[in-house]
Amino acid sequence: MKDIFENDRYMMVDRLVRDGYIKSEKVKQAMLRVPRHLFVPENVRRLAYEDTPLPIGFGQTISAPHMVALMCELADLEIGMNVLEVGTGSGYHAAVIAEIIAPIDVEKRKWGHVFTIERIPELAKFARENLTTAGYSERVTVIVGDGTRGYAEKSPYDRIIVTAAAPSIPKPLIDQLKVGGKLIIPVGDRFLQYLYVVEKKSEQEVSSKAMIPCLFVPLIGEHGWKDAIESYERNYF
Repeated sequence: MKDIFENDRYMMVDRLVRDGYIKSEKVKQAMLRVPRHLFVPENVRRLAYEDTPLPIGFGQTISAPHMVALMCELADLEIGMNVLEVGTGSGYHAAVIAEIIAPIDVEKRKWGHVFTIERIPELAKFARENLTTAGYSERVTVIVGDGTRGYAEKSPYDRIIVTAAAPSIPKPLIDQLKVGGKLIIPVGDRFLQYLYVVEKKSEQEVSSKAMIPCLFVPLIGEHGWKDAIESYERNYF
């Protein structure tokens, strides 16, 4: 079947390279391979390759392509890694991660795997369908649950990538990170966050560095915001 969006995807990736968001060949190739239009609702499909967040229902969005690229670059992903993503959304970011850690042209025995957690069951179902349609069901497992608790069953993780903003870094995610591993997470209030790179130097030593300002939907859960309104009220009332 002809991919009518192929040219749009190449133009998007070219812009991201020129603007400095994509720096590595592995991220470039992953974003060229993943059909973003299969991860958005039909009513916004014409905008799939614009560099902007798009609504996917239930008050959630698919991240702008430049943010997906930036987070993947900061994570320094490699083939064979065990990765946890918190905030599946429509499944697009998980697919891009999978293309880096388990590329289709590498033997399956060398593949890594993405475990991705979504708190909204309907979105988890949407993501599973999208990942199956796009060919990622073997490389990505979607779990319904509280992402702030992580997913201890498959820990420790080489990398953890969080696609929603937390008021502070959830301790379970640090606990489930391998020594030498990295956690990429937006931290802040409801209206302004900073994207942090957290590195686990040892079981006792963890470093964190704020990279750039950003704006994500709130991370809801036991170790995040209790609901979508709380982050607003805590900071502005």
